[in-house]
Amino acid sequence: MIRFSNCKINIGLHITGKRPDGYHNLETVFFPLPLYDVIELIEDSRTDVSVMGQHIPGLPENNIIIKAWNLLKKDFPTLPSVHFYLLKNIPAGAGLGAGSANGAYTLLALNQKFSLGLTGQQLMHYALQLGSDCPFFILNKPSLAKGRGEVFTPSAIDLSGYQIVIVNPGIHISTPWAFSQITPAAPATSLESAIARPVAEWKQLITNDFEAAVFDAHPEIKEIKNDLYQAGAIFALMSGSGSSVYGLFEKHTKVNYSAAQHHFVKQMNL
Repeated sequence: MIRFSNCKINIGLHITGKRPDGYHNLETVFFPLPLYDVIELIEDSRTDVSVMGQHIPGLPENNIIIKAWNLLKKDFPTLPSVHFYLLKNIPAGAGLGAGSANGAYTLLALNQKFSLGLTGQQLMHYALQLGSDCPFFILNKPSLAKGRGEVFTPSAIDLSGYQIVIVNPGIHISTPWAFSQITPAAPATSLESAIARPVAEWKQLITNDFEAAVFDAHPEIKEIKNDLYQAGAIFALMSGSGSSVYGLFEKHTKVNYSAAQHHFVKQMNL
């Protein structure tokens, strides 16, 4: 069985409060992108993962794909051993949620391949145990997210008239460090009302709370955002806790963006 595991961007990201369980409440819009890793699973004598393409830090046994298999194995003891092949096209730790998507797609694939009978709601419950971004990829539709990022309201955002350029400079941003730099607060403008405005107005309305600290620590990431605006972006923002930055351009625009100094640049229509 083969699954194509996509990624996402955050259109706005506000950290609104600290929770009693140690997590943070947030407000963001998740928007799925047509950019994919590839996961293949084959029954085998032992469960492990072979990774090709982009580097993933850490030991293979700590890969989120293996964690997803272990999570289901606890409740489904007859789940057979599986060898996973992961073609990693999307950088890890880039603010694009690709690792979270790998975990969610593994749950979906195991549920289908071995007829576990799990509902979408049950899969989202398992996904949340893997990470706060994981439940989104079970749903995988534009969504306003609150809570830890698992309470969803469908969003009517239509970006079909735009193209996107995603730039990742190969800088790893520690998510715990990024959260430690934030003082939670209610946003001046609610994201729900801001995204209802025309995209041309988003530059003045939509922000990412992580940008200030990340840009201060890594000015080159701020430069990417400035460069995207200079190249003609209507809206540009860092995704998640970084370090990827994206720019939205009118579909007919010929984007003149120099990518030579960056590790990873993708341009696509939405």
